[in-house]
Amino acid sequence: MSELVVALDYPDARSALDMARTLRGTAAWMKVGLELYCAEGPGMVRQLKDLGFSVFLDLKFFDIPNTVRGAVRSAVRAGADMVNVHTLGGRRMVEAAIEGRDEAKGSGAKPLLLGVTILTSMDHEDLGLIGGAGEGGIGNVVIDLAQRAKAYYLDGVVCSGLEVAGIKQACGSAFLCLTPGIRPGGESGDDQRRVVTPGQAVADGSNFLVVGRPITQAADPAGAALQVLEQMTRGA
Repeated sequence: MSELVVALDYPDARSALDMARTLRGTAAWMKVGLELYCAEGPGMVRQLKDLGFSVFLDLKFFDIPNTVRGAVRSAVRAGADMVNVHTLGGRRMVEAAIEGRDEAKGSGAKPLLLGVTILTSMDHEDLGLIGGAGEGGIGNVVIDLAQRAKAYYLDGVVCSGLEVAGIKQACGSAFLCLTPGIRPGGESGDDQRRVVTPGQAVADGSNFLVVGRPITQAADPAGAALQVLEQMTRGA
């Protein structure tokens, strides 16, 4: 069953926790990204865990292997249930990330470790800036990165909902897909480019749907979250 992840893109803990409390009983997952983490640090993860949420720590680690190993280890020790790294970091970096996760968790249940493919704010024009990477279409690049992520033993990838069906076909149904760029109305008036509706994402096999502004900037955030969940149910 697909799960809803609400992006808490706030500059401080008070705003983020107020929204999280508003959504208790509606969404089980909260996402802590760069802005909130840089403002509040690992304590933000712990506070959300204390409220009963599962936490996706969305920091997109991309550095030398030893640095990423330590970063993932620290993230897991802070309580993150899901962490991501850039698949473009290559096999050695990803292997180091897995080592960091396993060192932090030992023999216990291990948090999910996902590989970022191509950001959903990017389109063909952006990808074309990477020497030759735009050849064959952005979808082919994403699927190639997903196959690499699977070969590196990651649990899944972060991708647009537009690429989920192809990834599932190439990597198998058990390979996880987390999809940002979810827009209930099917259109984006912000910086997201490759967007899909909740129903389409679920129908194509997405396991986690990340929704931020359509919920957190709504007049009734809990009601907006329920509407997203309803669309997800219809699309399943």
